[in-house]
Amino acid sequence: MWEWLDRRPPTAAVVLKPDHVRDVGYFARRYGARALGPRRFFRDDLPDVPLEPVYPGMDLPGNLLALDDGRGGGETPVWVPGARALVFADALTDQDGTLRLWSTPWDEETPRRILARWLQLPFDVVVVSHGMRAVYDRSAYERALEQPPWQSDQLKAWLPNLARYHGLLQPS
Repeated sequence: MWEWLDRRPPTAAVVLKPDHVRDVGYFARRYGARALGPRRFFRDDLPDVPLEPVYPGMDLPGNLLALDDGRGGGETPVWVPGARALVFADALTDQDGTLRLWSTPWDEETPRRILARWLQLPFDVVVVSHGMRAVYDRSAYERALEQPPWQSDQLKAWLPNLARYHGLLQPS
């Protein structure tokens, strides 16, 4: 991979999610690339280079377009028209060879509705950052939108705490 990148050095490194900043500084320094990413971070996982903020709707280097995942700005997926691809950090995940939405238990419908809008884009490939399989096709994306979202064990343990919150959302 390094040889390939050295032959075609990237001009930018784009971080899609605050807890995915791991090596952005390395890429920025090695290739002199612009570093772009979220405007907020976790205090114990800070990037080691300044990042230009990325917002949904921004045109990014390489003809990428920043999107919204419908989960309140925690992730900015990108559309890569030249590769006919959507690239995600955590909004979707591979679970046992199946592409799944990652659960957002405080609001499961908004992310699904927003992600369904991206079906209007011409894409054939979906790239995710978690699981054994990283690349899926468009039909897997369509199926993922129809399935119940995936919940991690940590999330399942937390769900009972949402009962009070969901109760506040019910009409009186």
